[in-house]
Amino acid sequence: MKIFIVTGMPASGKNLAASFAREHRYPYFSTGDIVRAEITRRGLKADPETSARISTEMREDDGLGVTKRAVKEALRQSADAVFIEGIRSWAEVEWIRSQTPCSVIAVVAPRDIRLERVKQRGREDDSADHFSLRDSREIDYGVAVCIALADGYVVNAGALEDAKRQLAAIVLGQ
Repeated sequence: MKIFIVTGMPASGKNLAASFAREHRYPYFSTGDIVRAEITRRGLKADPETSARISTEMREDDGLGVTKRAVKEALRQSADAVFIEGIRSWAEVEWIRSQTPCSVIAVVAPRDIRLERVKQRGREDDSADHFSLRDSREIDYGVAVCIALADGYVVNAGALEDAKRQLAAIVLGQ
């Protein structure tokens, strides 16, 4: 099995990997989904402040809490490839690499496009008012290092099909 780690800034379009994984019947795990499920389990409101607090709390002291949950589920799969989205620090990448072969794919998009996506998607845990703060928090977690040291890049600034073709070239060698 090979894990494809999908990383990137908020609203860069990492979810295109989820769509790609579904189309190719690859298991897909999102650390954000794990955090959102925990917020729901606790009966909390999924606003930006709560999401940030729970996300930070779930990272635990070593920063790997949510990642370990996702990898544990990924390693239970019998597929040749599994996707994990939302990895935000190089320590997480190194830990995953100590468990199984993996490649890091960074999905990137310009800031203005990402901000517009946040405005359009209207997620409860996300807002244009908190966009810069969220970017700063993600950078503090270490996502910029993951992006800089990625094994492959998907530039998601145009048509979705273009981004999917870039992803296919990385994953399938096409």
